[in-house]
Amino acid sequence: MFEMKDIIREGHPTLRKKALEVTFPLSDEETKLAHDLLEYVKNSQDDEMVGRYDLRPGIGIAAIQVNVPKRMFALHLPDDESKLSMVAINPKIISHSVEKTYIAAGEGCLSVDRVIEGHVPRYARITAKGFYPDGSEFKLRLKGLAAIAFQHELDHLNGIMFYDHINPKDPFAEIPDAVPFERK
Repeated sequence: MFEMKDIIREGHPTLRKKALEVTFPLSDEETKLAHDLLEYVKNSQDDEMVGRYDLRPGIGIAAIQVNVPKRMFALHLPDDESKLSMVAINPKIISHSVEKTYIAAGEGCLSVDRVIEGHVPRYARITAKGFYPDGSEFKLRLKGLAAIAFQHELDHLNGIMFYDHINPKDPFAEIPDAVPFERK
C-alpha cells in the first residue's frame, strides 16, 4: 500500500520526465503497481484510512508520482456523475471540445505540498482511449471533474505539472470559451 512517504514531491526530476509506454501483458510488478495506485486513491477518500495512515485525499495518482516513469494512472471518482474508478494504461486523448473549463477553486496535486492559486485551463469534454490492466481497450467520453482529472493525470505522464498551465502574469485571467467547474 502506498503512503504519502512513497509519493515524490515537486522538484524531483522524475516528475519532469516523459513516462514510457507499457507493454502487455503486464508484468507481476506492473499489475501490483496498477492495484496499488487505485488502492491509494480509494484509501485516500476513506476518512478512517486517511486518519490511520495520514494520507492526503486525492482523486487520481500517476505511476510517475511514485517514481515509476510508466504510462499508467488511477482515477477514483465514485461520487461524480461519471462514477469513474479505473487504472488507465497508455492513455491518450483522441478528441476534445473547443470549450474549456477549469476548477473555480483551483487544482491541487499529491506531489505539490503548497497551494498554488490560479485557473488551470482544461478541455470541458474529452474522448480518451487506453487500456485497462487486463489488456482490454477502453474508449471513454468524459466531462466535468472526470475530464479534468484525466487531463491532470495525463499531464503527469508527459512531465507537465498543473501549474504549468496557469497564466504567470495573471493567474485568474479569464479563459476564452471557458465555463468554470464547481464541485457540488
